[in-house]
Amino acid sequence: MTPESTTSTATRLPLPPAEPAAPVRSRHRQDSGPGAHRKPRQKPRATAQHKPTQGQKQRDPYFDNAKYLAIVLVALGHSWEPLRDGSRAAGALYILVYTFHMPAFMVISGYFSRSFQGKPHQLKRLLTGVAVPYVLFEAAYTLFKRWADDDPAYPISLLDPWYLTWFLGALFIWRLTAPLWKTVRWPVALSLGVAVLASISPDIGDDLDLQRVLQFLPFFVIGLHLKPEHFRLVRTRRARLLSVPVVLVASLFAYWAVNRMNAAWFYHYNSAQEMGAPWWIGVIMTFALFGCSMVLTACFLAWVPGRRMWFTALGAGTLYGYLLHGFFAKGSRFWDWYEVDWVHTPLGAVAVTFAAAALITVLCTPPVQRVFRFSMEPEMDWAFRQDPSEAARDRQRPGRRAREALS
Repeated sequence: MTPESTTSTATRLPLPPAEPAAPVRSRHRQDSGPGAHRKPRQKPRATAQHKPTQGQKQRDPYFDNAKYLAIVLVALGHSWEPLRDGSRAAGALYILVYTFHMPAFMVISGYFSRSFQGKPHQLKRLLTGVAVPYVLFEAAYTLFKRWADDDPAYPISLLDPWYLTWFLGALFIWRLTAPLWKTVRWPVALSLGVAVLASISPDIGDDLDLQRVLQFLPFFVIGLHLKPEHFRLVRTRRARLLSVPVVLVASLFAYWAVNRMNAAWFYHYNSAQEMGAPWWIGVIMTFALFGCSMVLTACFLAWVPGRRMWFTALGAGTLYGYLLHGFFAKGSRFWDWYEVDWVHTPLGAVAVTFAAAALITVLCTPPVQRVFRFSMEPEMDWAFRQDPSEAARDRQRPGRRAREALS
């Protein structure tokens, strides 16, 4: 959801001039993207909030906008889930959104993992920005369930992700394998083969939600091999116009399929046999859902604004919104918020939708990031040996902290 993502706030410093390494991407800037190689019309004005320094580039607002809008769709999907039984329209919107909101996060996550080569500073960033939040929030979610759901015996298990933490485990595995997918020939076809085999292999088990990790893998691999020009292609006026009838047809199909299709196919956490279908249905559904997800992801990206918007800055805090809103989403079920009759009226559904969008927006704001940064972007310098290249950067720019985080 991640998703997405599936799918940050820190700034990284460039490597020393003596090292012929590729530019390093951070969560607070994008080194490539639509328009990244174009000559700027004018220099950005330095303000108290943002003072460009030598070697630092501004974030591309397009990707921050995409991440924010995708995380809003994640929150909306969770808020609509309890409304599906009494509203066919809510069920259709739920299916439509679940077709592409996490794949969009995964494509973007893959795109910003292109520079990952397993270098020390990248591994440190992976541990502090993904592994540590996974451990902390897996424990926090479990303790929350014990308290809110009156289930004191529910176990803490780092091998069995509960609710939203599965995406962090998936991202950890995907990013570690990124060098492999950039080395093999026909990586997308190979990853699709892995996804198909997973969809017909009921014995994979629940450890680390490997079914989801493997079935969602092709979206991350595609992101790894995308280039700025691919995003420019979907952002053309022609692409935006073509996306309108596509989304309309998809919406009509979702409305038709609500009572005819098991929505669990969109979660990708079971094999076909576990869904009560023959194995060959898993093959068909893997390719069908992959195609639909990629088409709708392209339609979504086509309508993401490329200019700076009021919500652009919130794109750096989507990890915070993703993990924190889970407490509200699950709490609404534990405390029976949806048992109120008016919630299941059309006006109530609209109110729930706006409330979910407002909540996720607040959870992505800088004040919330500052409060919870200890759990999602811990420094942890004490736990790592200092990278020689990082020491050189510190000597060049004394007083400046280089905090590593998710792209």
